[in-house]
Amino acid sequence: MAQQESIIKLKGKIGDLTFYETKDGYQARQAKGVDPRRIATDPNYQRTRENNAEFARGAAAVKRLRNTLRPMILLTYDPKMPRRLFSRLMRVVKADAVNDRGERRVLPENLGMLGQFGFNVTASLANTLFVVPEYTIDRATGSVQIDVSALNPKLAIAAPAGATHFQFNLGAATMDFDTEGTANASAIAMAESEMGILNSNEFAGTTLTATIPAGTTLPLFVLFGISFYQEVNGKPYPLNNGAYNPLDVLQIDAA
Repeated sequence: MAQQESIIKLKGKIGDLTFYETKDGYQARQAKGVDPRRIATDPNYQRTRENNAEFARGAAAVKRLRNTLRPMILLTYDPKMPRRLFSRLMRVVKADAVNDRGERRVLPENLGMLGQFGFNVTASLANTLFVVPEYTIDRATGSVQIDVSALNPKLAIAAPAGATHFQFNLGAATMDFDTEGTANASAIAMAESEMGILNSNEFAGTTLTATIPAGTTLPLFVLFGISFYQEVNGKPYPLNNGAYNPLDVLQIDAA
């Protein structure tokens, strides 16, 4: 065991050394971890292996989900979103009542636990838009449609300061959590409305339609959000890089 002889007093970790105080003065010791080979084979670490396997499976699933939804996610901004989404998806993995511990995975019947997930924790859809959009899903024809009725932007939209225009956004994503590699069928289709003027008493309403593969049996994620813009010299610019844009999972249809 190393012991300091100088007047320099250290507490805590530096690299793989831990410094601590004892009655004999400040000392240091090298941190030791468990041999990975022991974790992989020792029966005492069975639970650890099971947890690691499900953690890795959840990480792969959330990566695929984020990659597929990326075009919509880029419309908003929340640096803590990846951690929140991973936590929610791990609940989906642990809800698997079919497979044994360590083999649990993302099952379509449990995806409802991701419903109403907000990709921007500081701007929820419910606190931004005060009308309820209606959606229809037609798997046979491959159509996902959202209708927003006529509204008064001054009363129905809680816009951030500085915004002059708004736009509605629809995303419909088919998610394949089972197939590995490039063969997976995950894909997203998007649609956006014409820009509306916030300082107006009337918005005529809009219908957005996204096209998915006809007859697909994959789980379907329907996302809906609002993007805010500021007009400068006749051109609209995204307001604060999307920090005020709500984007929520409106519906998950597991087929």
